[in-house]
Amino acid sequence: MPARRCSDAGQAFPIYITVVAGLLFLAFAYLAVGQGAVNRNGAQTAADAAALAAAQDTRDQLAGQWLRDLLDPAKWQDSFDGKLDHDPNSCPRAYQLAELNDADGSCEPDGPLAYKVVATAKKPVGDSIVPGTEGIYATAEARAVIEPLCDKPPSQPAGSRALPQLTCKGSGKWTPDPADSKSLPKPEDLFDVHLAD
Repeated sequence: MPARRCSDAGQAFPIYITVVAGLLFLAFAYLAVGQGAVNRNGAQTAADAAALAAAQDTRDQLAGQWLRDLLDPAKWQDSFDGKLDHDPNSCPRAYQLAELNDADGSCEPDGPLAYKVVATAKKPVGDSIVPGTEGIYATAEARAVIEPLCDKPPSQPAGSRALPQLTCKGSGKWTPDPADSKSLPKPEDLFDVHLAD
């Protein structure tokens, strides 16, 4: 009886199938991570835009109050300190921007010159190889700050009718003249609005 010879033919096929299945699983897992990252980035964009919108709305109100009090330099510092003589009510602007970025937002003032916003994406991460992602919604936070750019105006001599010169970072010196609109700084000359960590 001849000796039976062992052959390795066909042994590599199950290993090949296992490797391909593992690579496919990894590809789907990376896809799930990518879906989550895209959803999270969308929520962060919504939070950033909403916080900036609320802060810019308050900045515009502070600049408007400064213009209204232009002839009374003693009141200028209140505007630069964020002391409005009314409730700024800028959160509706934040909600509007969150909505435009396909998210729901919650907004609250963080002191007189800042806003905090939490945005939640309206769409879930979606179906993926990772179980439970179809019900997960990305959430992100942002904080926007209003930074006064102008120095405290110098005190004027008693009886002086001339307005003091205003020195602002980035835009230089202003000599306000109520009769000349070009001599008046714009809101972005008086205040900077930016995101904070």
